[in-house]
Formats: sequence, C-alpha cells, structure tokens
Amino acid sequence: MTEETPGFEEKPDVPSGATPEGAESKAAPQEGAAPAGDAAAQIAGLTAQLDQVRKALEERTADLQRLQAEFQNYRRRVERDRITVKEIAIANLLTELLPVIDDIGRAREHGELVGGFKSVAESLETVAAKMGLQAFGKEGEPFDPTIHEALMHSYAPDVTETTCVAILQPGYRIGERTIRPARVAVAEPQPGAQSVKAEEATEAAGDDKESGGPDEG
Repeated sequence: MTEETPGFEEKPDVPSGATPEGAESKAAPQEGAAPAGDAAAQIAGLTAQLDQVRKALEERTADLQRLQAEFQNYRRRVERDRITVKEIAIANLLTELLPVIDDIGRAREHGELVGGFKSVAESLETVAAKMGLQAFGKEGEPFDPTIHEALMHSYAPDVTETTCVAILQPGYRIGERTIRPARVAVAEPQPGAQSVKAEEATEAAGDDKESGGPDEG
C-alpha cells in the first residue's frame, strides 16, 4: 500500500501551455472592450454625420426663407394688380358717365335742374363722388398743359403768365389719375406789356431816388 502524506491533496496535472480557470474568467471581460483607436474613429464618424445634418438643415432653412419671400412678393404683386384693375374699371365707367355729368352741370347753370330730374342727378353725382371722381379747374389759375386743354387763346394786359380765364368744361380725376383735362380759355400777357412795366418800374425807382436825396444849398 502507498503511504499518503497527511495535509496535502493531490491536484490534477495542468499542461504547461494551459491557462488556469481563474485566469480565463478574469480575462473574459477584456475581450469585449473596444480599443481606444476604434472609439476615436466612431466619434469622428458621428461628428461628420452631425456636420452633414447641420449643413442640410441650413440649406433647407435657406430654401424655406426664399420661398416665403417669393410668396410674400407674389401676394403683394397680386394685391397691387387687383387694385390697378379695379381703378381702371372705375375710371372706364366714370369716363362713360362724364357726358351725362356735363349735361347735369349745364342744366344746373340754366336753372333746369328741378323736380325728379334734380333728385336723380344729385344721386348720380353723389355715387360718382363716392367712387372717387373729383372735378377740377378754376378761373384765374395758371395754365398747366398736363391738366388743362386750351380751346381758346387771347392776350390780356392784366396777367403776368398764361392764365385760365374761363373754364369751358371742367376736368375730372380719380385720385392722382386724370381721366379728362379741364378745357379752358387762356390769356397770355400782352406783347410788350412786360417791357413797358419794366421801364415804368425803373423810372419810378429813379424818381424815388432823386426825391429822397439831400437838398442842395
């Protein structure tokens, strides 16, 4: 029989190249950890993706802002065109009514605007005024070829510039738009009157100077 040494237990033989079980259990968690270089590469990739997303967002924001600006311009253009079309339609309508309004004015001058005709005429004039129709043209105002049409011409010694001396037919406008010029008779200064007045003014100034001088003697 073989004698056993007390206090010692036999252990299985372990090959020289094998790893103990305890060493394997400690080394196992380290096998799943990513190296430091791989983590840096992942961060760089995510940063690049983030930059691309930001760039795409900036481009889409710029596109949206451009579309909003174009839409606002379109709305303003449509509104402006709508107002222009409305003004043209009103101007065309009132232009067709001008002969009737002229007849009403002549009837008023001759005292024929009475009875039911007067009421209808005044109603028509009120509606035309609400639509923006304004009459212009007064005697004594300077002649302006942009708003006046001269049908008669004469000379007058008491005017210093071409002046409207009679309103043959009033002009009409809608806002700043003239739909018919005022038809007028004009008078210009008498030929030579300006030179005569200038000579008289010079002589008067000389007389005043002589009379205002000191007495001799």
